[in-house]
Amino acid sequence: MGGGAAPWWPTPAMCGGCCCAAPHQLHRRSPQVTVPERSSVDLDDAMDARSGCDALDELATTLLDGPRGAVVLSGAGISVSSDIPAFRGSTGLWARYDPTEYATIAALDADPEKVWQLLWELDEVLAAAEPNPAHLALAELQGLGVVSTIITQNVDALHQAAGSEDVVELHGSHRTLTCRTCEHTVTRDAVVRETTRGAVPRCPSCGGQLRPDVVFFGEPLPRAALHRAQEDVRRCDDLIVVGTAAEVEPAASLPRLAQELGARVWEIDPQPSLPTARRIPRPAEQALPALVERLR
Repeated sequence: MGGGAAPWWPTPAMCGGCCCAAPHQLHRRSPQVTVPERSSVDLDDAMDARSGCDALDELATTLLDGPRGAVVLSGAGISVSSDIPAFRGSTGLWARYDPTEYATIAALDADPEKVWQLLWELDEVLAAAEPNPAHLALAELQGLGVVSTIITQNVDALHQAAGSEDVVELHGSHRTLTCRTCEHTVTRDAVVRETTRGAVPRCPSCGGQLRPDVVFFGEPLPRAALHRAQEDVRRCDDLIVVGTAAEVEPAASLPRLAQELGARVWEIDPQPSLPTARRIPRPAEQALPALVERLR
């Protein structure tokens, strides 16, 4: 990721309809029964739900027939139902913490005490989060052999908590911290035990400042993780994009790379936006368990 590109900070996911939605109820007027007219929005939602079910059926068949497991690219939308809140919007963290003051590597250099106000709050949120049905379904899909690698832009480690093993973390992980002086690495749990909440954590080896092993604004992605992600996408027949609009580079280039090399790109999102993807317009926590059911 180039300097100034958005890092691991999540973006809001939006809710959408599903193909299990209840039909419009009949309304009785005098002795006659009439059905209220559907608006164009209602019709669009119904069409999206029907096409989403069709696309799920097609994806299930493709995965069963495929010679190798699909690759998954996940983003912040997959974790919203795990109570990891959005950063943007009137109630998001950015309404209280200006990202230019709290989320850049320059801010961490200039005023670590200030930045750690945000980091401690994030730590509480991430520590309390648990895998939701979407994470669990992806772990089961790996167990079934139809999904190989999960490439995630999230740092919450919920894929691993759900049981997934082959996970590439593009934006790092909140589970470890590294000393900015001697580069000694410690676990998040050890830091919490030894540090007063609100203080800047210190290295147990040299006393230097610790930082979480996540990508801040203005930092590049970990080279090894990015290389692994690109190589897995180059080799895949199917790329399933879940909970991300894939707008920020270099993650945004992965769906394009897959398509250029002839792979099928599938998008699971309430409001799909990838122009060339096979679209499944449903929340991940609904669509992925439904996919598992089709494969059992």
